[in-house]
Amino acid sequence: MSLFKTMAISASALTAQRLRMDVISNNVANVETTKTESGGPFERKIVKFRPLVQNNFEALLAAVRGDQLLSEGVEVHDVVTDDTPGRTVFDPAHPDADAGGFVTYSNVDLIVEITDMMSATRSYEANVTVFNSLKQMVMRSIDIGRA
Repeated sequence: MSLFKTMAISASALTAQRLRMDVISNNVANVETTKTESGGPFERKIVKFRPLVQNNFEALLAAVRGDQLLSEGVEVHDVVTDDTPGRTVFDPAHPDADAGGFVTYSNVDLIVEITDMMSATRSYEANVTVFNSLKQMVMRSIDIGRA
């Protein structure tokens, strides 16, 4: 695998993890949102990834043979809504309370979001390290070529 292909794989992971961190940040910002434009409480969003695979004859032949496909990175497949119900609190004075006096809050759990954010941050940092190492290898190769 070439250095530049490895850089492209690392860059795709950086882009995907950055979007994941943005979605997690949005979830945390809306943890107490009881009413959205659609009328209900905010619903947690989850980022789904999928591998980028070769889309050529060689890749199709490998798939037919049952060989493992070589990934060319990762991409965001979808951002889905978590359908877990939100917590319900009895607060008849709240402006968004229903007829029974209950308010439904978002289904965002701060512990889950913090854990997801730590995971995304660590993945991002690991890919930055890979990218910087590859960049140093390329620069070292250029220096060797000049000598």
